[in-house]
Amino acid sequence: MFYTFMSRVVAPILRLLFRPRVEGLENVPRYGPLIVASNHLSFIDSFIIPLSMPRPVTYVAKAAYFEGNGLKGRFVRWFLTTLGHVPIQRGAQRGAMAALEQGREILDNSGAFAIYPEGTRSPDGRLYRGRTGVGWLALASGARVLPVALEGTEKIQPVGASMPKFLGPRPTVRIGPPMDFSHYRDLPPAKARRAITDEIIETIQKLSGQEYAGTYNERANGTR
Repeated sequence: MFYTFMSRVVAPILRLLFRPRVEGLENVPRYGPLIVASNHLSFIDSFIIPLSMPRPVTYVAKAAYFEGNGLKGRFVRWFLTTLGHVPIQRGAQRGAMAALEQGREILDNSGAFAIYPEGTRSPDGRLYRGRTGVGWLALASGARVLPVALEGTEKIQPVGASMPKFLGPRPTVRIGPPMDFSHYRDLPPAKARRAITDEIIETIQKLSGQEYAGTYNERANGTR
């Protein structure tokens, strides 16, 4: 019932406010388990992605997003919790693994689970090396990975801004064809996770046109 309300009432309003351009919508499988892997430029990314997809999407969200105060904090906590989003403690390996396990449960039930392979928002607009949690999830679930590139969301809500700019610059959501990694199953697990993650990041980079930093974003201290 809540998803119906969000999709029929709230989502159209938000689409009018943010006006995202969506390219490659035909690449989104309408059914079956799906890992949505995207670059990460702004807090607002976690709203833009679900608005741009023709099916419900759940994603890992920084635990701090669930802990805000005031009206905004309560709204964000309500919005994320009601959608079933998974909080993750930055720098806590066990917390990260627990979030990935919950993501696997969503995929096992044929849901769509979104994740930012970089671990956190880019501080300078470059694309950073991916953490291998997305590789683990692809191997553990067998789900295909949908590469997504966001462009311009950092102009709507830059890092440090408390509120987005409604009716501001239009963001672009660029969606590539789903990626199947079943051929990596015969590799040693650690090598397979790294190879899958690097391939996903390379595909996102081609979609986004971002400069590749070649290093980890050290603002995120998750598992590499």
